Amino acid sequence: MSTDSHIALSHKGRPGAPLVFAFHGTGGDEHQLAGLARQILPDASLVSPRGPVSEQGANRFFRRTGEGVYDMTDLALRTEVMAGFIAAHKDRHPGVPLYGFGYSNGANILASVVLRHPGLFDRVALLHPLIPWTPEPVSGLDHTRVLISAGQQDPICPWPLTDRLITWFVDQGAAVETEIHSGGHELRDGEVQSLGRFLRAS
Repeated sequence: MSTDSHIALSHKGRPGAPLVFAFHGTGGDEHQLAGLARQILPDASLVSPRGPVSEQGANRFFRRTGEGVYDMTDLALRTEVMAGFIAAHKDRHPGVPLYGFGYSNGANILASVVLRHPGLFDRVALLHPLIPWTPEPVSGLDHTRVLISAGQQDPICPWPLTDRLITWFVDQGAAVETEIHSGGHELRDGEVQSLGRFLRAS
């Protein structure tokens, strides 16, 4: 486990406040969601990593071979490296809640980490995730709170796949909240407001 495996923006917050990870979308970087995280939880510690894969100059967290077609071997490798990166930071903040949120490709790497390491996070917000396979059942999510947001006309993250992911988290015993709108892949104000309520809730 190493805190040096990813370039990241970090901020040390108030002792005892949550540690928050923010994961950008394709083409973003470590700054894309950091300001939003600081706005929602100004006292929290923050780690916002940059995706280590370049797709024609656009930062991503893992490779793909086409729209919605993932390089599953690369995803598995990147997931384990990311999980180690998260765990190493968690070890530096013992006893505090661990939250994570991500948009699009950032939501996908976060979801993949949660599927393989279900006890790592206390709260997870997946904004327009795309998991194009049916995950195997896991244990350890019954104490995890999950927010999933989506657009029902999203051309990148088809609604039926998001709906299936919501059902999967419910079936694993997670406490699931949703914020669904009728639009596409854009992140709407209602989603940002729901994210704020979710991360600040007691």
